[in-house]
Amino acid sequence: MKILVNISRLLVGGLFIFSGLIKLNDPIGFSYKLQEYFSADVLNIPFLEPYALIISVFVVVFEVVLGVFLLIGYKPKFTVWSLLVMIVFFTFLTFYAAYFEKVKDCGCFGDFLKLDPWESFWKDIILLVLVIIVFIGVKYIKPLFNKFTTTIIALIGFLGSLWFGYHVLMHLPTWDFRAYKIEANIREGMSVPEDAAKPIQEFTWVFKVNGKEEEYKTDGSYPEVDGEFLRVDTKVLQEGYQPPVYDFSIEGDDNDLTEQFLAEDNLIVIVSYSLEKTEKAGAEKLKRFAEKANKNGYKVIGLTASGKEAKQEVNDMYNLNFDWYLCDEKALKTVVRSNPGILELDNGTVKQKMHWNDIEDFKLPKVERKPEPVVKDNILYTINNKMSTEEEVATINKDSIAEIKVLKDKTSLDSINKVNNSNYNGHINVILKE
Repeated sequence: MKILVNISRLLVGGLFIFSGLIKLNDPIGFSYKLQEYFSADVLNIPFLEPYALIISVFVVVFEVVLGVFLLIGYKPKFTVWSLLVMIVFFTFLTFYAAYFEKVKDCGCFGDFLKLDPWESFWKDIILLVLVIIVFIGVKYIKPLFNKFTTTIIALIGFLGSLWFGYHVLMHLPTWDFRAYKIEANIREGMSVPEDAAKPIQEFTWVFKVNGKEEEYKTDGSYPEVDGEFLRVDTKVLQEGYQPPVYDFSIEGDDNDLTEQFLAEDNLIVIVSYSLEKTEKAGAEKLKRFAEKANKNGYKVIGLTASGKEAKQEVNDMYNLNFDWYLCDEKALKTVVRSNPGILELDNGTVKQKMHWNDIEDFKLPKVERKPEPVVKDNILYTINNKMSTEEEVATINKDSIAEIKVLKDKTSLDSINKVNNSNYNGHINVILKE
């Protein structure tokens, strides 16, 4: 029994330290996962969402500390009781997420290792068994050193965990496992291989047959049923391939500029997932930084999920001279764990990435700026909704014109271009008087 307890002790202590450090490396990322758990769709305790970061730091520091305590044999009864309570709670949480299909990734190992809910649950079951073994055999857990040395090591473990958590919060994660890490190419991260696995779905068709509702399951094809169709439900049996980057885009007022900007060299991107929540001390540093970047030949843009009013307000408040473009909030939170944060992109490759606290360390050697590309308007001209030309429109007598409609709506233009195999970026329709 003694040998089994000590083997379990090593496994549990090592795994708690490893798992805790991975999450402590990125406490903001873990706090986003906690917010997902706290949301109305999962545990329905949204009042805890504002405190997610504090809870995140406390949980991961406690996780590391318990692992250290167990390995060195410091306060064994307190340690094993704490471990048991924590693993029982985690096991319940992962089971709930898996059974009710609430959360796709538990966040147990941050972005280092993604586990689906059932994998997370069975991992916790194994850990629970090991913790129970340690709990039962707590009398066999002896300190590895004398009392003074053991206490000093325990204190170092606690203070070291606190310092590491504070360090990554004030800067950026020491180890970046995300698709936007330095030297990663965002465009390559968006690509899907030709032989990528497709999702497998089950379609449940509900028909009213002879006055009764009956279900028919298919892989997507419409069933031949002599009855009244009522509804169809879909269920994903197996997820298909999802590229590392799947929700990143750069959008203007009415067009997608992702490819244009990812093809740029020497592009500085200021990221603020929410301008309303951006840290004032960071925003105050952006004006001087952007001016220096422009002077040295870089193009500077901003990415945010905030609306037009917030963009204008922050530019006026801090006297910023660059344009903000729209991007998904979740994607921006993944790009950089700082609000604001700064990146340098060269043809879609992340060359530098920094927290606003380290903005003075951002390297901006002088580069040669390429001339801005001249985008020539390709306008579709129509008269009374019939295809025409610019020359024909120009010859129309002004007195015979009832109305001129100028269209730049992207959705409508995409439909026109798809039908005509064209690339119009504008549409002028002249309506003549009857």
